[in-house]
Amino acid sequence: MVDVDWDPESYLQTMLTEIPGYVALQEQVVAATDGLEVRDALELGVGTGETARGILARHPAARWTALDANEAMLERARRALPGADIRRSRLEDLLPDGPFDLVVSALVVHHLDAAGKQDLFRRVASVLSEGGRFVLGDVVVPETPEDAAIEIDWVVDLPDTAADQLAWLRGAGLEPELLWSVRDLVVIRATR
Repeated sequence: MVDVDWDPESYLQTMLTEIPGYVALQEQVVAATDGLEVRDALELGVGTGETARGILARHPAARWTALDANEAMLERARRALPGADIRRSRLEDLLPDGPFDLVVSALVVHHLDAAGKQDLFRRVASVLSEGGRFVLGDVVVPETPEDAAIEIDWVVDLPDTAADQLAWLRGAGLEPELLWSVRDLVVIRATR
């Protein structure tokens, strides 16, 4: 995976400008955690803590572990999530020991190629508790080209179709379902 050097000062504005549907995606990722008792959660790509804050508002007792490869983003997340265990790590690295009731990732996994996604999904399944959920909100290759709303550079952005990712999640031993899809954004919930 190629590292993306995000600036935490402009990150949220960049997301709001470049990703039509960013707010709706975040809301749908948070909603995908409803009905789950979240004691221990792992976030892949914490960024500035936007997703974590939304989920923790619904699950305030959850212990939050979060990973990101960008040190500047990690510093911002540490300030935003003072009780969280926030670590520098890439998606290709070993995941923290589970079990986790929830593993969540928003707008990060599309930076992995197909083989990287399949490997990550197997590793996520291995750290989920029985009945735990993986919630993935991300950009995908849409079913029809005219639904492509997000600019993809095919260097750091390597999306795949939702159908491929659902198949890879099933192959990892999870039960995935497509919860929300608008143009080239999706939210998938996969249960162990």
